[in-house]
Order: sequence, then structure tokens, then C-alpha cells
Amino acid sequence: MISTSDFKRGLVIQIDGAPCIILDVNFQSPSARGANTMVKTKYRNLITSQVLEKTFRSGDKMEEADFERHKGQYLYADGGRGVFMDMETYEQFEMEEESFALISPYLLDGTEVQLGLFQGRMVNVDLPMTVELTITETPPVIKNATATAQTKEALLETGLKLQVPPYLEAGEKIKVDTRDSRFISRA
Repeated sequence: MISTSDFKRGLVIQIDGAPCIILDVNFQSPSARGANTMVKTKYRNLITSQVLEKTFRSGDKMEEADFERHKGQYLYADGGRGVFMDMETYEQFEMEEESFALISPYLLDGTEVQLGLFQGRMVNVDLPMTVELTITETPPVIKNATATAQTKEALLETGLKLQVPPYLEAGEKIKVDTRDSRFISRA
């Protein structure tokens, strides 16, 4: 059992029998005397991927989920599903189409990830903060076109489209932030 005063981002608790990862925590002191501090949380159900909010009283006890993080690797796409391997047990897991579609633009065969296992079943995949991808298509460089900062669209090897600086050309490797699909730098 874990107390609400120990809540923090990234903690996995069990709510209504499902593992939920805490995305945000706010502690609010009420103005009335003798009232308990309220703990407002925003969490994501790892089975349904729903993002929900819930308020707890300070001192409430919650059950910690039977959740484990394992080092894993992306193997390949099977139709619309993704296949991952646990690097400790070499067990393979499949990810459903809806969830896999959200992370597939950042994955190349062999990409290392963190697998989230709940009761022996994969419910979550955490991507690395940055990935290195190759630009396959982008418009040509236009020199001295403007004095202001500008960007152009680039298509990457995984099918991801994002804005990059105008000096980049097809065939170059770049670093991409997986949290917000943003160009970081050349690789």
C-alpha cells in the first residue's frame, strides 16, 4: 500500500483493478479548518490508454500495481501490430494496432525500449527520449532566400513528417525528440 502523500509523476498504482501511471500530481490545502489536504491526480490507464483525473484525500492508501519495467527491443511490425522482445527473458510480446500506431514512427528494427509488464502481460512501451532517423525526402536547399529563420518539411525513413532547418538534405541522419516530434540536431 502506498500513501497519497508519496504520489509522484511516473508512479504506477492500481485503480479499479487496472495499472495506472500518474502523469501529474497537485496538492491543495483547503481553506476550511480541520479539512484534509486534497491530492488531485491526472493519470493514464495503461490497459485502455484513457487519461483520467481523480481527487484523493491526504492519507488515503492505494494499492501499488504489480508492474515491472524490463529492458526490451523492438523487433518488427506484423501487419498493424508491433512485436517486442524482453531482453531479460527473451519472451516476445505483441502490441495492439491502436497503441502501436502512436509509437511506430519512432521505431526502427532493433530500437531499445522499456517494456511495462502488468501481471506478466505487456501494457506499456516507453520510447527513448531521442531517436536517430534518416531523412528520405526533403525539398532542395534555397540559399539566401530570406533573413528570417525558416524550416521545411522532411519525410523520415519511418514515414514521420516533421519540420527541419533548411540546410538539411536527403540522406542525413537527425535526432528527433519522441515526446513532441521535434527536430533536435544532426546525428
